[in-house]
Amino acid sequence: MIERENESLSISRQCEIIGLSRSTYNLNPVNQVKEESVFNLELMRLLDEIYNEFPSYGVERMVTALRERGKQVNTKRVRRLLRKMGIEAIYPKPRLSLKNKGHSIYPYLLKELKVTHPDQVWAVDITYIRLAKGFCYLVAIIDLYSRYIVDWELSNTLDESFCVSCLRRALSKGRKPEILNSDQGSQFTGEAFTSVLKSSGISISMDGKGRAIDNIFIERFWRSLKCEEVYLKDYHNVFEARREISGYMEKYNTRRIHTQIAEVYPASAYFKSSEISA
Repeated sequence: MIERENESLSISRQCEIIGLSRSTYNLNPVNQVKEESVFNLELMRLLDEIYNEFPSYGVERMVTALRERGKQVNTKRVRRLLRKMGIEAIYPKPRLSLKNKGHSIYPYLLKELKVTHPDQVWAVDITYIRLAKGFCYLVAIIDLYSRYIVDWELSNTLDESFCVSCLRRALSKGRKPEILNSDQGSQFTGEAFTSVLKSSGISISMDGKGRAIDNIFIERFWRSLKCEEVYLKDYHNVFEARREISGYMEKYNTRRIHTQIAEVYPASAYFKSSEISA
């Protein structure tokens, strides 16, 4: 039904016409991008683990780390794979969402801001998720006060539609932040994403280049997710990844003790604090 080679209608527009979300289309195995070789997928798995442990490693140190693990690789191969995974070697932050020069950039609003209650600030980010024979991407929205994961979504591509879908679903639950903070990636600076925020009266905040610690809370969540869930399993496809990650999200929000917040669990801090403040 969807014509990938149609030059007059984009895939996003075709999905809109037939009432199919772009993220659902992306999750169909038939529509997955061409797989990497078995060797390259193995390298990508190792690169993800190395980055998670040593986020400041650039290309050269990644090459060294792989060679120490018995992998004969050159700089060219490692650089290409890091780019495909969305890991930026210039500074210690995964750059899954690359800039689009035609999009508007908004000021950073969190400098010296004290976060004191739920829904004051949400942050959004994207990370790479490995599969047994491929990979996909995960976007998540976190409440900075409680560390509660408000919503999330998986996609086989870095198209902005899965980020917009995640944001709309988060807002449909009846709550919204005063500020939403993101990096300057094209998924978050495009009109499709920012228009949802503007129409909801949400202030837009964006990290400046080199501000590697701005999204530190969601970066910590990525590490917890990967060490406690993703690295322990080999998801055969995105459907299995969605099921297993969904279980982890529920556990993280409602049953995982978090020592950095006032309440025991993120959900407790997010919902109880809101009830008290109301």
